[in-house]
Amino acid sequence: MKFCFKYKRKKVCLDVEKCGGARMGVGLMFKLRNTSALLFGFKKPFEKAIHSFFVFFPFVGVWLDDKNQVVEVRLVRPFTLKCKPKKKFTRLVEIPISSKYQGQLEIMRR
Repeated sequence: MKFCFKYKRKKVCLDVEKCGGARMGVGLMFKLRNTSALLFGFKKPFEKAIHSFFVFFPFVGVWLDDKNQVVEVRLVRPFTLKCKPKKKFTRLVEIPISSKYQGQLEIMRR
């Protein structure tokens, strides 16, 4: 699935895999670096921390509100105990740092 959002006035479009149900608790754990970016959607805004136990590569977490406005972007390193945005969110995109998403991550870096 294609998912787009704006970051610093630039449009970022990613091929993502939508996560729901039991898959929401697993995320990127036990995946290889060249896996797909993951999109998590929540019914109501909340502040929930994520962790990166058993994720063996860094990834970029992009937290969005219900209007797809970026709330926060953060680099999450492997085996991080707790990573929590300062504001409430309704969507989370986990983007593996890999050659597969190099172009999109470059846009976000500028």
